[in-house]
Amino acid sequence: MYRPLPDCLTIGVSHIDGLGLIATKDILANIELGIGHIKDDRFENGWIRTPLGGFINHLENPNCHLVEVEDFLMLFTKSNIKAGDELTLHYTLYVPVIS
Repeated sequence: MYRPLPDCLTIGVSHIDGLGLIATKDILANIELGIGHIKDDRFENGWIRTPLGGFINHLENPNCHLVEVEDFLMLFTKSNIKAGDELTLHYTLYVPVIS
C-alpha cells in the first residue's frame, strides 16, 4: 500500500506555523526519509513538493536537510529526532536549500 509519509512521521499541529511533520517515534541522525521535492521546470522555482516536502516548516537551525540526487531532493535527518518533535528545514519561501 502506498503511503505518502514514512511510518515514523505524521502531519500534526506545528509549534512553528500551522501544520508540520511530527515524528511518531525516535529517528536517528543521517536517516533518509524519502523524496521531498521532484525537479519539474513547469513549476515555480523548478521543484514540486511531495507531501514530505510540503508540510515541513522552516527553522534557522533545522534538524533535517535536503540532498540533490538526480531529479529529486531527498530529505535526511541531520540530528537525532525524538518522538513528538517537529521536523524542520532551512529554506527561503519556496526555494529549498540543498546541502
